[in-house]
Amino acid sequence: QVQLAESGGGSVQAGGSLRVSCAASEYSECMGWFRQSSGKEREGVATINTRRGSAWYADPVKGRFTISLDNAKKMIDLQMNNLKPEDTGKYYCAAVLPLAACDPQSGGRWLRPGVTDAWGQGTVVEVSS
Repeated sequence: QVQLAESGGGSVQAGGSLRVSCAASEYSECMGWFRQSSGKEREGVATINTRRGSAWYADPVKGRFTISLDNAKKMIDLQMNNLKPEDTGKYYCAAVLPLAACDPQSGGRWLRPGVTDAWGQGTVVEVSS
C-alpha cells in the first residue's frame, strides 16, 4: 500500500499563495490532489500522469493552481496562487487513481469520492477574505 504524507498547509489572505506537498513512498501512474470543505463531498482539484507529466485541473482552479512532480524525492506538489476563500478546506493527496482520471480534458469525470483508498491524512488550507 502506497504511503502518502501531505505538508505545507496554512492560513493566508485572499489573493495570496500557498504550496502543499505530498511525499509518496512510490508513484502510481495517476496521482492527484483532492479537497474537502465543511459539509461538502471530497472533490478532485488536480491530477497528474507521473509518466507523461500531463495534468487535469478542476474548472475553479484552472489558471491559479499548478500540480508538479519532484521525481527524485517522489513528491507531488500543488502550487496555489490567487487563493480565494472558497479554496478553504482540507487538501488530500491521492494515489492509484484510474488512468483516465489523468486525462487533461476529461479527468474530472472519474474522480468520485470512492475512486481510491490510497489517501494521505490531509493538510488544512484556510483563506480569509
